[in-house]
Amino acid sequence: MILDLDIGNTLSKWRLKDADSSEIRSRGAVWTREEWRPGADIPDLDVVEAVRISSVARAAVLDETVGLLRRRVRHVHVARSTAEALGVVNGYAEPGRLGVDRWLGALAGYQLAGGCCAVDCGSAITIDFVLPGGQHLGGFIVPGLRLMKESLKLGTRNVAIDPESEADELLEPGRRTVDAVNHGIYMAAVSAINRIYSEVCDQEGVALPMLLTGGDARVISRGVQVPHAVWPDMVYGGLEARFPLTLAERAGKMAGAPRVPDPVSLEKIRAGLAFSMLL
Repeated sequence: MILDLDIGNTLSKWRLKDADSSEIRSRGAVWTREEWRPGADIPDLDVVEAVRISSVARAAVLDETVGLLRRRVRHVHVARSTAEALGVVNGYAEPGRLGVDRWLGALAGYQLAGGCCAVDCGSAITIDFVLPGGQHLGGFIVPGLRLMKESLKLGTRNVAIDPESEADELLEPGRRTVDAVNHGIYMAAVSAINRIYSEVCDQEGVALPMLLTGGDARVISRGVQVPHAVWPDMVYGGLEARFPLTLAERAGKMAGAPRVPDPVSLEKIRAGLAFSMLL
């Protein structure tokens, strides 16, 4: 079995993948911690042959995790942000400072679509662009839905946006304080994504496929105006591309990868952008 770990600052996700069939056997999520309990927090390591790790947590958390795993598992692969990998050139002046989850998303998106806008809808919303030739332009970071709600300090933080809500409903004025907050932060998030996408595509003269991932991707997806696909396992896809361990992965197949959406024409993007500037 292959254990994939996506360690965040507060929440960590894991996935167990069959090394022979490439099937996903199980998955879960736990609060990030420095001392993991195999068999409780993560699967029993006795069945694990290799581990692949993406971590944006504190260095001490990663060091403790890697130390534990290397005592129990033969192969431990830790992803790092580098100047170049898999045909993608890191757009950061200091490549190592790019969050590794963003880097893996960019790598996965490029392998799938040959150029993309990768949007991670987590605690923060990150928006990264990779051109068809593999140049990573860098990106944007804006507060996620939860962070925006907490910043208002209006006692509504525990009332989540229903992911089944229709976008039209979420874009209407709220008639209760909790609705006004939820609709306001939703409008801020989707407006930022829509505008940033249009501005960068206009500047670069290219219409890119958009891929969404992260815990709030489903609800944010409803308000995104351009064609896009939701890919919950995009960071895992980056781990698969960076450290291919199965026959399917070596053939370029990433588990759970969606169909690449056909972007609208650049002319339509520019027309929409020009219209928005008139309002």
